[in-house]
Amino acid sequence: MPSQPPSTSVPAPTSAGWIFLPALGAPLAHAPVLRWNLMPSLKRPISRWLFGENKTWRGALMMTGGTVGATVALHRVPTYRQRLPEPVARANPVLLGTLLGGACWLGELPNSFLKRRLGIAPGQQRASPAGVAISIFDQADWVPMAWLLLLPVWAMSVREAAQVFLLVAAIHVPINLIGYAIGARTAAL
Repeated sequence: MPSQPPSTSVPAPTSAGWIFLPALGAPLAHAPVLRWNLMPSLKRPISRWLFGENKTWRGALMMTGGTVGATVALHRVPTYRQRLPEPVARANPVLLGTLLGGACWLGELPNSFLKRRLGIAPGQQRASPAGVAISIFDQADWVPMAWLLLLPVWAMSVREAAQVFLLVAAIHVPINLIGYAIGARTAAL
């Protein structure tokens, strides 16, 4: 049998964007719960006055749990891990998923707080320049929180954080539209 030539495979390029892929587990876990009003006893606002009715303990649990599950599953795939920066690939996937999942809902709270103070109801928007800016920021408002929470595992550069913010915002819009179409959201954006 002829010998095989040595492998010349090039390692997959790493990217900060891949770190955030497991966050797609948040809407996958949360959407059915919203659509069919599952676990109604956990549908309690974190703080009605601070953040409004829509930021609930049920959402926090589902978003974190979905992200942890997706992180653990993806970490079992070698090609996924190869695309991660080395410290992230070596990190405990449960810890990584918990940090990322926590960022998914904790990062929404400051924006919700601001919107409630401005009198913008949950799921609503303003047609002013400030309202448009808030709506755009709302698409990836949790990325700055993830940047902060992931520091014990890996420090993103400003450039990487900006790239991830834009990527997450671009992905979030169609997810919102799908959520609205299936009845899991009351507003398209």
